[in-house]
Amino acid sequence: MTAGDDVRIGVIGAGRIGKIHARNLATCVPGARVVAVADPIREAACELAEQLRVPLATGDYREVINNPEVDAVAICSSTNTHAQMMIEAAAANKHIFCEKPIAYDLARIDEALAAVDRAGVLLQIGFNRRFDQNFKKVREMVIEGKIGEPQILRITSRDPAPPPVEYVKVSGGMFFDMTIHDFDMARYLMGCEVEEIYAAGGVLVDPGIGEAGDIDTAVVTLRFANGAIGTIDNSRKAAYGYDQRVEVFGSGGMVQALNNTPDSHIYSSAAGVQSAKPLYFFLERYMQSFTDEVRVFVESIRSGTTPPVTGVDGRIPVVMAMAATRSLKEHRPVRLSEFAV
Repeated sequence: MTAGDDVRIGVIGAGRIGKIHARNLATCVPGARVVAVADPIREAACELAEQLRVPLATGDYREVINNPEVDAVAICSSTNTHAQMMIEAAAANKHIFCEKPIAYDLARIDEALAAVDRAGVLLQIGFNRRFDQNFKKVREMVIEGKIGEPQILRITSRDPAPPPVEYVKVSGGMFFDMTIHDFDMARYLMGCEVEEIYAAGGVLVDPGIGEAGDIDTAVVTLRFANGAIGTIDNSRKAAYGYDQRVEVFGSGGMVQALNNTPDSHIYSSAAGVQSAKPLYFFLERYMQSFTDEVRVFVESIRSGTTPPVTGVDGRIPVVMAMAATRSLKEHRPVRLSEFAV
């Protein structure tokens, strides 16, 4: 590539998240051009390619990775394929955007990250919530010292409805498919690493989730290296919509980000005070952040700078999810140092 050239991107995976990234790259990101789409269900790849006027659609992701007309790949396939695709993409000298998590196994993650390092290609992990303007403002105020020394972190993350049980069976569990965003957000907002995790959970929403071996309700306590304490509470079902709030309390003040709503009206009457419910799901709540994260990825490639969400940022939340899983099973606090960190 030379300065000013479009970044030619191949999207691997034409499911829900693949469609989001492909459309954003094709229509909302200056300097990006989607030139290929792959999906094991070739019809899905062809349909998406036709919608976006992408010249190549295939059922074999290797046709994208090994295509000399592709500069970078967006890996949006199932988690069990991420590490292998990263390894192959790095070997083909392609820059990589990869959805989280990289893998469920630390050895496999390390193998993929080593391949990226050897190749010298750029890698960005898809933790889109870092690009949400509300959460970015909270982080900026914490980093700038506006609240003094951070002491307490609170993260609330609740879905409006539970996922299908078939998804739960292959997702790696609640801590890997849902809380992993909050683990990343905890590190991001506090600017500090977590040393110890204690997790409590139960099945209070859908018995089928319990029968599949997972939980649907959890509270996770975090102890940070600087002595600060954090809590994350998760539920698979909030009757009022998608509940996404954060708060950081410090020695000199507090900053919080509340839910986004469709409008900001507040209606007061003798019956009470009412406002709009939160936006219903992540597609509404985080759509702009999905656009912004791939825009930054493309800008990093064009400028040759390191993307803001690195492979290490992708690895550590997996360690945190492992620690939470062990804590839940063994009913004890678990230090991240128990794992290969």
